[in-house]
Amino acid sequence: MKPKEFIAVVVSTFVLIILGDGVVANVGLAPRLAGSAYNWNTITLGWAFAVIAAGVIAGADNNPAVTFAMAVRGQTPWSKLLPIILAEFIGAFLGAVAVYLVYRDGLIAAGMPNVWSTGPGSVFGNTFWGGDSSGALGSYSLLTACVAEFFGTVILMWGVLAVGDSRNASISNLGPFIVGGIVLVIGLCLGGPSGYSINPARDLGPRLFGLLAGTKGLFDGIYWLLPPVLIPMVAAPVGGYLYDLFFGKK
Repeated sequence: MKPKEFIAVVVSTFVLIILGDGVVANVGLAPRLAGSAYNWNTITLGWAFAVIAAGVIAGADNNPAVTFAMAVRGQTPWSKLLPIILAEFIGAFLGAVAVYLVYRDGLIAAGMPNVWSTGPGSVFGNTFWGGDSSGALGSYSLLTACVAEFFGTVILMWGVLAVGDSRNASISNLGPFIVGGIVLVIGLCLGGPSGYSINPARDLGPRLFGLLAGTKGLFDGIYWLLPPVLIPMVAAPVGGYLYDLFFGKK
C-alpha cells in the first residue's frame, strides 16, 4: 500500500470522526442553546454530512466492515486489508483527539461524558430522549442492538455497492452524497436501539481515546465488542452477498 493511499484513509476517517463525534459533543454539551434545542435529527444530519465531507475531501475507505466486505468480494486486495484497517483506526483515534481539543472545556466541566461511542452511557441517552435514558436506549436488549446493527450495515453495504455498480454510472459522481443520505436514513429509521455504529473504526477508535481521556464505563460488559464492532464485520460481507443475489447481473 502506497503512503499516499494510507494517508488518504487516515484523513478520510479523521474527517468522519471529527465531524461525526463533533456533532454528538455539540448536542450533548449544548454550549449555546438549551438541550431541548438539539435533538436526534441534529445528530443524524451531522453524521450524514460528516460521511459526505469525508468522501468529498479524501474519497478513501473509512469503514473496516466495508473494507473487509470488499476484500471478500475481490475488489480490495487482501494484501491491503490490514494496512487500510489500521489507517482507519488511526484516523478515528485522531479524530476523537481533535473533538477533545475542540470541546475540551465543556467536556471537562461535564465530567468527560461519553461523546465518543455508541451504546449505553453515550450522551445521546440523556439528550434526544428528553433527559432520561431509562425507557429508551436502556430498554433495548443486547440482541436487539445486534439486530439493528446488522440490518443497518447490510443497507449501508447495499448503498455502497449500488453507487459503484456500473449499471448506475450516471450517479457515480454523487457517491458521497448518496452514501451520506443512506447513513442519514439508517440513523433516522434504525438508529434507536444501538446508536447505529455500522462502522467498527467509528466506534472503537474514539472509544479507546475516551478511555485515555478519562470517560468511565466505556468497556464495561461485552456491549462494546458485539453490536458496534463484530456485527458490522459480519453484516457487511452478508450484505455484499445479498446484493449480488438480489441485484447482480443476470
